[in-house]
Amino acid sequence: MQEIESMPPIRGLDELGGQKTGTLPPVHLWHPDNCRDIDMLIDRDGRWHYMGSPIRRERMVRLFSSILRRDEDDRYYLVSPVEKCGINVDDVPFVVTGLAVSGSGQEQMVQFTTNVDDTVIVCESTPLRFTESDEVGVYMPYVIVRDRLEARINRAVFYDLVELGNVQPVDGADWFGLWSGGRFWQIALAAEIGAV
Repeated sequence: MQEIESMPPIRGLDELGGQKTGTLPPVHLWHPDNCRDIDMLIDRDGRWHYMGSPIRRERMVRLFSSILRRDEDDRYYLVSPVEKCGINVDDVPFVVTGLAVSGSGQEQMVQFTTNVDDTVIVCESTPLRFTESDEVGVYMPYVIVRDRLEARINRAVFYDLVELGNVQPVDGADWFGLWSGGRFWQIALAAEIGAV
C-alpha cells in the first residue's frame, strides 16, 4: 500500500495552526452544519488509514487525534470549526503503550501513555474498565482518555498492570485489582482467576 503524504480533505484545519503546544482544540464547542463521512479508519491497533492506505506521518495522526470526538450517536468524528467528518473505528481510537507508577498501596497512581502521546492518570474522571472477551477468563482493559474517547491497554502494558494487582474484599467478595487515584479498580473476582 502507498503511504499517504497529502492531507485528507477536512476543511478548517488551517485554523488550528495557532493552537498552543500541548493544548487540545475545543471540539466540544464546535457544531458545524457541514457534515459528511470520509474514508478514514482507525484500526484495532490504533493505526490510522485514509482510503485504504496507512497514514504514517505522526504529526498528521496527532493532529487528527486532537480533533477527534465521539458524539451521542456513538459515532466518531473529526471536527473542525467549519466541518464534521464521520470516520470508522474498529474498536476504540487509542492504544495504551506505556505505563508509569508512583506511590504505593492506596496512594498509588497509575499513569498511561497512548500511541498518540496522550497521558492519563487512572482516577474517577478517567476510569478503567474491564470487559470479558469471547475467550473465558480473558479480560480486555480500557481507560477513558478524554471525554468519551477510550484507549485499549495493549497486552504488554496489561501484564505490567497485573503485576501491580492485589486482592481486596469488596462487597463481601474477594476481588483482584489495583489501586490508583484513591480507588481500588476491580479487574476480576479473585476465585475466577485463581488469585486467592
